[in-house]
Amino acid sequence: MANYQKSEEAVSRLTPEQFRVTQQSGTERPGTGEYLDNHAPGIYVDIVSGEPLFASSDKFDSGCGWPSFTKPIEPAHVNELSDSTHGMIRTEVRSIHGDSHLGHVFPDGPEDRGGLRYCINSASLKFIHRDDMEREGYGAYIDQVEEIR
Repeated sequence: MANYQKSEEAVSRLTPEQFRVTQQSGTERPGTGEYLDNHAPGIYVDIVSGEPLFASSDKFDSGCGWPSFTKPIEPAHVNELSDSTHGMIRTEVRSIHGDSHLGHVFPDGPEDRGGLRYCINSASLKFIHRDDMEREGYGAYIDQVEEIR
């Protein structure tokens, strides 16, 4: 079992935007994220800890300006907390091991896929292409990623 954890070294490698989003619960501007239009097969892992968070097969275009997913690849790696900042009640999504702010989850996702929309900042993610998953230690998740068409 991989050891996913937050380290000072990993945090020190973050770009200013990655640090602002993951460590200070920031939000990237809509439509600007690196992975918004990524349609390649693979998984998205925490930029700090490397823990697997979302699979490309669960990604969908919600039109909200951020990458959106119907569910986490590993629910045990995702913590959902009530967030009452900005004058509204939302559910914040944080990684368990990295304690990174990822984004928020909303109940307006595709009904046929569970009804949830995990609205996630690209700055909190690292994408591992399906072709690299085995080599990078994520082979156990290949069955959750769609075949390359």
